This record gives sequence, structure tokens and C-alpha cells, in this order.
Amino acid sequence: MDVELEVVAVFGGSRVVRLRNGRLEIRGGEPAERAEAREWSSLFCHEALPGAR
Repeated sequence: MDVELEVVAVFGGSRVVRLRNGRLEIRGGEPAERAEAREWSSLFCHEALPGAR
């Protein structure tokens, strides 16, 4: 069962999602897209440390 609750941002094939427990994860995409998502998270969601899936 997928516990994804909300897509916060999309970078090509990569998504930053907020889970029901409030945690952010980066899902899917190519390495460059995931790097862009991490950079965005560090600037705009700096209180969260996203994991990767």
C-alpha cells in the first residue's frame, strides 16, 4: 500500500511527496532530476530532510 498523501513538487520524472506522517520523500526520476529536487527542498523545505525512494 502506498502511503503517499500529497505531491509537493515535480522535477521531470522526479516528485517530492509528503507522506501521511509528514515526512518528505523524493521519488522516481533520473539522477539529475533527483538532484534538482534535493536542491529545491534545501531552499524551500529546509525544515525537512527528504529521503529517496
